[in-house]
Amino acid sequence: MQFILSVITVVFIGGIAGYLGSLMLTKRMALVAGPIGHLALPGVALALVYNFNIFFGALFSIGVGALIIWLFSLRSKIPMEALTAIVFASGVALGFLFLPLSHAEEALIGDVNQITMFDTVLTVFLSLTVFFVIKKIYNNLILSEISEELAANLNVDVKRYNLIYLVTIAVIAAMEVKIVGILLTAALVAIPAAISRNLSKNLNQYVYIAIFSGIISSIIGLFLSKITGIPTGPLIILTLFVFFLISLIFVKK
Repeated sequence: MQFILSVITVVFIGGIAGYLGSLMLTKRMALVAGPIGHLALPGVALALVYNFNIFFGALFSIGVGALIIWLFSLRSKIPMEALTAIVFASGVALGFLFLPLSHAEEALIGDVNQITMFDTVLTVFLSLTVFFVIKKIYNNLILSEISEELAANLNVDVKRYNLIYLVTIAVIAAMEVKIVGILLTAALVAIPAAISRNLSKNLNQYVYIAIFSGIISSIIGLFLSKITGIPTGPLIILTLFVFFLISLIFVKK
């Protein structure tokens, strides 16, 4: 039963991370998921100390961090990725004040063996919710990336959509902590999108190949972990890297 829960969890997280990554790579923000994921550290550390679900600790600290980044973006002309780096560094420093060394591995690279029925149900619900939210605002986010002035002229509330966008990143990053840990969150959104960029011929293919890459790599990583005993998170990312190398063969120059 535990293994089935793990499979369902990694499938949904891998798929939604790939989907979000297809948008983040287009907006040139794929690496932002890393710093935002690192913002989970204070919340994860407190969850491990006080023995409550690390998802809620991660989501709380990431949510607070994302809100601070968004507020800073309203008051500053500094690019969002730079603001993210500033806030993430402070969050990581704060997190290491609380993180028990005995739980460092679980926090940094994840532990899919700790997945519960509640975690799986919550993952499925949040993944589907984020999927439909992103699907609804996908075109407006792409338009705002091309030209904020054009988006504003078409009555697109760029600031509101950016806030929604950051919230979805926060939710996905918090879920990723369970399977790949804090250190590898950026890779799980960036590499599927990079694979898809190499293989796809149109926007629909780009989105679906990114989703499929995230799903299949997560499944393979989980099965390799079951066979070898090596933690699942690094194996998922290494599987993605192998697929990325293979995708380079098909890139048209």
